[in-house]
This record gives sequence, C-alpha cells and structure tokens, in this order.
Amino acid sequence: MSLDLLHNRIDLVHIPFTDRGSRLMLFRHDHQLFVRLAERWQKWENEVGHYRRRPPIVTDFTFLSPQNEPLESIETDTYPHCARIQTAVGNFDWTFLDPETLLIRLPAGRFGMMFLAYAEQAQADYRGGAMRGKRNIAYTTNARLLENSLERRNDDYFQVRLMLEAEAGDALLLNITPRLGYNRSIPNPDQAIATSRHQWQTWFGAAPPVLDEYREQYLYAWWIMRSGLVNTRYFFTREALLPSKIHYVGVWHWDQVFHALAYRHVDTRLAEDQLRIVLDHQRADGMLPDAIHDEGLVTHLEKPVNADVTKPPIMTWAILKLYETSQHRDFLYEVYDPLTRWNAWWMNANRNGNGLCEYRHPFSSGLDDNPLWDEGMPVVAPDLNTYLVLQNESLGKIARLIGEEAAAERYERQAEELASRLIEHLWDEQAGLFRALHSGQPIPTVTPFNLLPLLTGRLPEPLVERLIANLTNPDLFWTPYPIATVAVSDARFDPQQMWRGPVWININYFLVEALKRSGRHDLAAALRRKTLELVMRHRDIYEYYNPLTGDHPPKAAPMFGWSAALFIEMAIEETNRTNA
Repeated sequence: MSLDLLHNRIDLVHIPFTDRGSRLMLFRHDHQLFVRLAERWQKWENEVGHYRRRPPIVTDFTFLSPQNEPLESIETDTYPHCARIQTAVGNFDWTFLDPETLLIRLPAGRFGMMFLAYAEQAQADYRGGAMRGKRNIAYTTNARLLENSLERRNDDYFQVRLMLEAEAGDALLLNITPRLGYNRSIPNPDQAIATSRHQWQTWFGAAPPVLDEYREQYLYAWWIMRSGLVNTRYFFTREALLPSKIHYVGVWHWDQVFHALAYRHVDTRLAEDQLRIVLDHQRADGMLPDAIHDEGLVTHLEKPVNADVTKPPIMTWAILKLYETSQHRDFLYEVYDPLTRWNAWWMNANRNGNGLCEYRHPFSSGLDDNPLWDEGMPVVAPDLNTYLVLQNESLGKIARLIGEEAAAERYERQAEELASRLIEHLWDEQAGLFRALHSGQPIPTVTPFNLLPLLTGRLPEPLVERLIANLTNPDLFWTPYPIATVAVSDARFDPQQMWRGPVWININYFLVEALKRSGRHDLAAALRRKTLELVMRHRDIYEYYNPLTGDHPPKAAPMFGWSAALFIEMAIEETNRTNA
C-alpha cells in the first residue's frame, strides 16, 4: 500500500531515482537517461565546474532498436524500489544493488544501448568494459554481446555502444565508484528488485501512522528521509542526510538537528548519528562546524565578512527530544562533555557588553541573507539568545538525568539570567517585539525572529500578548500562507528571496513550539495545520515557499530534508492531538 501511494512520484525529470547511501541519481531528459553524482569534487572545481552545473558522470543513455537506431519514445513507471523504462523493445527495470551499483533487468530479445561516460582511460572486455578517471566506471552484462565498442568521443567522455541478445533473467550492471575495485558480479535481477522492495516496505512500515489526509505526502517525506541519505566517506564519518541530494552536497549543522527529530520515530541510532557527525568534528575551543563535506569542513568564511562560522545552538534542545522518545540514557553521557564545551564557546567567546551573545557571521544564524544583517556584523539577535536559553535549560535537564546536580543548577541559573537580559536589553515596548542590535542600536527590520523569545516559555503574560498580536497580524506575518520571514509591510520584504520573506518550515515549527510553550495550544494547532496544508499543495517538498501564493520560488531546492522531517514531525503531532 505504501509503495502504491508513491507510484510515479519519482518522475526522473525533477525528482531522480536514488537510494539510501548512494551518491548516484538517475534522471531522464526526453528519450535519454543520465546519472549525476551528489559529490562536490572541490579540488577539481576549476576544471569541472560547480557540482550543480557539472555535466553528468554518465549521459546520453539511449536505447537502440535491433537495427541500431535510437528509440526516441520511452515512458517511465516508477516506485521507490524500481524505475521501469518502457520502450518498443521491452521494459528495462532499474534498481539499486548497492550505493555504487545500478542493476538493470533486461527484456528478452535483441536490442542495443549507447551512452557517454566521463573517464580518462577505457578498455572493453568479455562482459562489458571498465573505465578509469576521477570516478571509476564499469558496465557488465550476462547477456550475449553482439557488439561492444568503446570510443573516445572528446577529452572528457568515452562513448559506449552495445548490441545484446538477452534472455529472461539477464541483467546489466552499472558500477560508479571512487574505489579501485569494481562490483561486476551479477545477481538474479528478480531477487535484487524484491530485496529493494522489501527494504522500502520495511522503512515505511516503521513510521508511526498518521491521519489519512496527510498519508501520501507523509510517505513521500519518508522517501526523502531515506533516499537522501549518503554513506560514510572521508570527513563524512556517519551515514547522514543531505539537505537536498540535488542542490546541497554535504551536511549542515542545524539541518542535522531537524533531520534527527524525524528519524527518532523509526531508528534511534540513525537519529543520533545525524548529531554525531557534527560532534565528530568539534574544534578544540568547543565550536562546532557550519558544514561537513566529503573533503572537509566549513568553520571560517571570508565573505560576506571574515569570521568563524557555525550554526545556531539548538542541538542540546533536540537531544532531549530524542531522549524523550528513545530513553537511551547512554547517549546523554556520550554527548554531555561536547555539549558543555559547545555551550561554553557561545557563552564565553561571543558575549556582548550587555551580557547577551552575538552573531559574528550572518551564516552562523542559518538565516544567510535575512535583512537583519544588512546593517553589518556583529548583531545581538533575539533568536540566538532564545536558543541559548533553551540550550542552558536543556543542559540543566541532561545534567540532572546523569546525576550532575550542581551543574544542573548552574545551567538553570544561566537560562534564567539570559531570559531576563533578553527582556532588559532587547524588548521594544512601543513595537511589542524584541529588537536586534548592531553597534548598540536597534535594527529597524521586522521579522518573526524578533518574536522568537516566545520559545523560551519564560516571558511575562503582557509581553506574550503583544508578541502574539504581531505574529497573527496579516499586515506583518500572518499571510495567506504563514509565516513570512520578513514582515510584508517591511520595505525589504521579498516573497521569492530565501530569508527575505518566504515561509520556512523550520521557523513555522519553532513558532508552533513557541506557542505551545506559551500556553497557546489552539493557535499552535492552527499554525501547524496551515503548515501541513502548505507542504501538501505540491508533489515535491521544497526548501521554502512564497507566503502570498503558496508557490515554491524558482531557487527553492526540491527534496528538501528539514521540510520533509518537520512535515513528518507535525503530521505525527496533529494525528496525536486529533486522536487524544
């Protein structure tokens, strides 16, 4: 049933056929197929270009008639476990044998294939051929080879041309790997497809049930959460989810936190590993990296300012959520020391003179191009200090759970002190919100991050009322598809440009949490339902959305991890609330 609900959601045009652990993505363009790699190749970027614009590793994959003519009409029929390409000579069923190997179940009969492969050296052999280059490629078949030619097409590509006489049960393997050894052993293709089907069914079967109205998009979100995972390699120390396999190759610190929230419902170890991959690379001074790629880390950037760069301190808060689900106390012991060093880095190295903490690089906020940073850096920001209240509060709870009572009291005092300083230094009574400060002066831009101290759950009731009045004001944030990330009345509002107006699902999730912590459960439920409905308007799940139209702006990444993860989280919450 789960697989049927995702029939043809993978269109191979906008949404590739891919699988857990793999960096391979199969796409279609007209009557041809191509394979892209979710790999940066940073050391070769000057030669091959940026990974979003880099040509495919395998391209122009074309099926041929018995007369060696290209078949210019193909149809696709897809499920998570299998992509069927329907042609005049029969059906070609693609599945993943492992993260580096695509298996194609061949139809019986005579037909051909040709494709271009990015390589520096190539050699045909008895069952296919092998190529060497920046990645190594082998094609292997147990069908009878009538023609098997490898010809240098240009400086970058070899053309492979095959003519086969296949019997039922024959297959072709396409292995693309950084390793010296190839996978050229051909299994029974029926069994391979059945194994993949079983793995996907098991994955979907582990997910908690949700209301029928959310089920189809919920399953698609779980498809993103499995298909977007890539396996370990170099600095990639754990299996981890890419924010978008098409657009963002690596993991970003706070993305991993949101991903972990969804994984906790199906696999405790996988959820914890989304955080371990970040903690594995903690600096000696306690700072955690902004991002991790196969080839290295991002901890410092020179643009738009020259400063260290990280991401907001929300991991400790999320670890408590994982613990509430798993009751895995040993994980708390494991992460306690790195979390205390992470907190100390913020509290000691990033303090402003008013006792609050400041962002010194705009990307450390996660809100890269938000107008809050237009005045310059550093900025004492309400959102940052809200996260630090939660971090200290959460550290206090973890300390108690592992028997560190004195530390627990200390962290609780720090949380209370930060909450008091937020009100003392950032509250704007006239506007009814918290201001960000640059050079001691209030920044005039109005965003929902000026309302985020609601998330502390520690504000006096009159302040809560003022903040909620602003949140629900349709001239500010309560747009047809809330929540706009810049007030619609602000001169800098742009509904199409990343953090300068569009709806981000993680910010909606924070505000749902904020409303619950502030005792506004009905309003929290209303925002949660509006967010779920927004995500369900589209067949894919996107990075951000236009708050006025509900459309996805052209630059919004598809297959977006934290939008999928938090759709899952909110669909489960709404189901539990409805069934309570």
